Amino acid sequence: MLYAILKVPAVAFMRLWLGLRVTGLEHVPATGPALIVSNHQSILRIPLFGRLIRALHARPVRREGSDPSALKTAARLLEEGKALLVFPEGTRSIDGRLGEAKPGIGMLAVVSGAPVIPTYISGTLESLPKGAIRPRRSQVSVRFGPALHFKALTGERRKERYRDAANEMMRAITQLKEQNDRQHR
Repeated sequence: MLYAILKVPAVAFMRLWLGLRVTGLEHVPATGPALIVSNHQSILRIPLFGRLIRALHARPVRREGSDPSALKTAARLLEEGKALLVFPEGTRSIDGRLGEAKPGIGMLAVVSGAPVIPTYISGTLESLPKGAIRPRRSQVSVRFGPALHFKALTGERRKERYRDAANEMMRAITQLKEQNDRQHR
């Protein structure tokens, strides 16, 4: 309910103040489970933001090591047919460069069998650079790519498969970044 209430003013703000442009929306399933995997450059650092995103069912994941509880919760939500937004790098980029994905996202994709929607977001670093108190006017773009599908694998190679899946996700996000960069030159 809170999401439905906040969605309209949030989208209006992002379109008017941040010039939000979205491409590739046809790649995002309207229903059913999906893992939306994206780069992460900035967050709106406003008071009570942590409480707000928790109220919207966002859950932080430990950046180092494994987080079995978070993975179980994510797997359960996918089984329930819900979509999840996940940042495979496990942290925000402070300079806009893409990092390496954590293998846990690969495990989640392989084990769940949910379609993985690579996503590249640009312009958020400029709209709220490190140290800024309020968002600046900028052009924010969200680009969704075609779904990736990963098949389950058992046996000794499964951990290697998780790492390969995570790497494939980051390659897809990198391709979206390159498309975005070419379009904005």
